Amino acid sequence: MSEIYKKMVNESIEAQRADVNTVKKNRGKQFKIKDSESYVKVAGDMKAVDGQAQSVIDLHVNSVKAHYNILSDLTDTVRPEDDPFVEHYQTPAILEILCEEDEEFCKSLKTFVDTIENCEALIGKEVIRRYGGFYGPTCVVDFALIPGSTSNVVNQILLETKIPNNHKQAILAAKSWGMNTSYGIGEVFSNELESGATAAAAVKKEIAMIKKIYDTPINAQAELMDDLGHESFDVRSYMENYKKIMRNTTINAIEDGVHYGNIVTVPAYCVGDISHHISQSTYNMCKDDVIMGVIEATTDVIDTTLNANLDNYKSEFDVLSLATGTSAAAVEYILELDGFNAPMIVDLLTKRFHNFVQQYPTRGAAAELHNCDFMDMIYRGWKYTDQARRARSSEKEDLTPIVNGFKVDLNPIRNNEIIMNPQRYTYPACAISVRFSSLMRLADYPCLLTSEPITATMMTNIIALHKEDPASPVRGCKNCASAALVDFRHHYCQWREAV
Repeated sequence: MSEIYKKMVNESIEAQRADVNTVKKNRGKQFKIKDSESYVKVAGDMKAVDGQAQSVIDLHVNSVKAHYNILSDLTDTVRPEDDPFVEHYQTPAILEILCEEDEEFCKSLKTFVDTIENCEALIGKEVIRRYGGFYGPTCVVDFALIPGSTSNVVNQILLETKIPNNHKQAILAAKSWGMNTSYGIGEVFSNELESGATAAAAVKKEIAMIKKIYDTPINAQAELMDDLGHESFDVRSYMENYKKIMRNTTINAIEDGVHYGNIVTVPAYCVGDISHHISQSTYNMCKDDVIMGVIEATTDVIDTTLNANLDNYKSEFDVLSLATGTSAAAVEYILELDGFNAPMIVDLLTKRFHNFVQQYPTRGAAAELHNCDFMDMIYRGWKYTDQARRARSSEKEDLTPIVNGFKVDLNPIRNNEIIMNPQRYTYPACAISVRFSSLMRLADYPCLLTSEPITATMMTNIIALHKEDPASPVRGCKNCASAALVDFRHHYCQWREAV
């Protein structure tokens, strides 16, 4: 298995470096689709090795190529307001292909849509809770179950749906890691209610919207983009072309026995680097030297730590866990350099969330999504750094967090010229919040810290080893930071009941 571990590390770090190096080179400039070529090349070089299903790797590679080529034909750039949604055009097309190629799955999806209509009380309760901020900060669409998320609601509906379990798992995955349209639970309800509709009428409109994203996913996504004012390219042309290009790849995966839950997810998560992580919004954000420094230093910590442990991994899951744990420890460590830690930030952002709900009742369903990602990351990292501080006691040695038995090398942070010299980026005598303030910018956009290019690449490699098992959403407690440190919401989570 050592070949697999080295492959996972090399491919994922190359994907991360492609993003980071491109952003570093172009920050402050005008984004062009062609800027993403380095990432496309890295993704295109992915190959299956012994034990891996080539059909799964093809879902990843061919989706990246299709995404890049279609966007290149439609436009030369994407404006910041439109870039978050470039990952949302793949799953609708794949879902429609599955329905066209498998009559039984199509029947199951229709049964699920019919069941949505019969869950008015459930949906009404959930959207009212979301509208009022009952669950606290929540990821509207998440790769694990979390109270208040769309996945959490979909799972509850699926428990009432009489269809094969593997079809339930595929439908759940399609609104988890698979991003079937840009719709998040409760958005229609909030807007209808604030516009003067009765609660009962608003719930009816909400149900109609939820049904639409499964009944006609491509049309639903196109209409959502129309309502949003999307203007960078023709989204209908994108999805029509993507569906044509990806049909054979999807059919090959079906014939190879890949679980539908993986077929609807792998093609979506891997394309976000093109016009989202490598994008105008990222170029703008990373004009700040300290923000760029945080991303680079965290990348270096992940790279160094993963490669230092190549001979220590016992399974492919160790590699993924160490990658995400290492980035968590790195970001928490940078936060602590300014005297902050995760409990303080979780308290701050949770309090801000409740003010935000009152100030903006029609807030976007995804408004606090990345704040949650950031809080969960630093909370996990804080647990590692806290244990390391306790173990070190009064010794003068450098802090070395331990993630599942693996040592994390934080030296790339300690040796980073920018991170360790905050006085160069503010009033020099009072440079005590520089790193913290940059991290608060990244709290809205931590994709290159968590890191999505790394997890997407590693997850494809893992799924290629276990093609029959649905990888999304994670069937485990997410250890939500706000639930663990502030809010009491664990008993509203569906992770143990996940279909």
